Amino acid sequence: MTQNIAALAPWACDPAHTRGRRHPEPPAPTRTDFQRDRDRIVHSSAFRRLVYKTQVFLNHEGDMFRTRLTHSLEVAQLARSIARSLRINEDLVEAISLAHDLGHTPFGHAGQDALNACMADYGGFEHNLQSLRVVDALEERYPQYDGLNLTFETREGILKHCARANAEALEAQEPGGVGQRFVLRQQPSLEAQLCNLADAIAYNAHDIDDGVRSGLITLAQLGEVPLFERYRASAQAEYPHLAEPAAQRRLLYEAIRRMLSDQVYDVIAATSAALERVQPRSVQDVRCAPALVVFSDGMRAQSQQLQRFLFQNLYRHPQVLAVTGRAQQVVRDLFAAYLAQPQEMKPGFAARAQQATHAAQAARAVADFIAGMTDRYAAREHERLTGQRLLG
Repeated sequence: MTQNIAALAPWACDPAHTRGRRHPEPPAPTRTDFQRDRDRIVHSSAFRRLVYKTQVFLNHEGDMFRTRLTHSLEVAQLARSIARSLRINEDLVEAISLAHDLGHTPFGHAGQDALNACMADYGGFEHNLQSLRVVDALEERYPQYDGLNLTFETREGILKHCARANAEALEAQEPGGVGQRFVLRQQPSLEAQLCNLADAIAYNAHDIDDGVRSGLITLAQLGEVPLFERYRASAQAEYPHLAEPAAQRRLLYEAIRRMLSDQVYDVIAATSAALERVQPRSVQDVRCAPALVVFSDGMRAQSQQLQRFLFQNLYRHPQVLAVTGRAQQVVRDLFAAYLAQPQEMKPGFAARAQQATHAAQAARAVADFIAGMTDRYAAREHERLTGQRLLG
């Protein structure tokens, strides 16, 4: 069902009053500007590649684990569920959710860390900034400009984090643009704030699911985590047959479902209270206020405890570290190989590197090429260039 734009709250982003695109375009006859943004993202090459990019478990480790694509879809679903209750723009929320990981490297955070280390002498690598580069410059779909030419509001939401130096560089290139809020220490729109929180809710939940599915964490271990354990206990009390070994997966799903629902309701209640307290009358009021899309204090503390559990027991599990260590070696080897032999890259990236007037430009072309790779393409390229097979 389409959201009624007339029902938007005064603190919501109204597509009729967008701050526009960097290259002006006439409006579409049947879609708002934020709907057009969403559609451009869905049809982009970078979005399709997310299906073969790691969330936690590498692409070759199993077909049932989450990828960047399934994660982005789950974020969009959660964020839209909350957005309607808060009377903010669902289409913008969906566009930001679907685009927020477009710049992520292969091999998840391990790949990002490796590429950032490779780029240490050339300006570093931030996946949020890379997502903005994808939609602003790297996608090649239109004859009149590079990138997808998205609205300011979608681009602002994509840039979730940004180092001060990079924000100042963005502000110099585009005064009053998406870098300004980091310079002024302001908040983004409520739609962008919501996507940030929905991202955390989604990956906590699906990392529990994938972690148990992989056998690296157990329901017994999760009993140490109050946020999860209370929903497992309530589900088992209501449905005693879920205690049977054959029903453990149903028990896991039901506990996660209840946890997600409660977190959604908590965000709606806590954010509604914050909005009532601050009384913003415009998007600009939102920017000048503290963060307004929030958990309650209790839910935030329990969510952070769950994150610590997952970090210690899943992300730092020896089996995960062994695989991601090899994945980081793949990224480092690819970076060195392409920097030494740029002609090994695809023609557009090779030309950029070969025509670069200084080393940082050449390195950025290499980083752009590697960041756009899927897990399996990176593994194949590594084997082609080095003769080694580090990943299955």
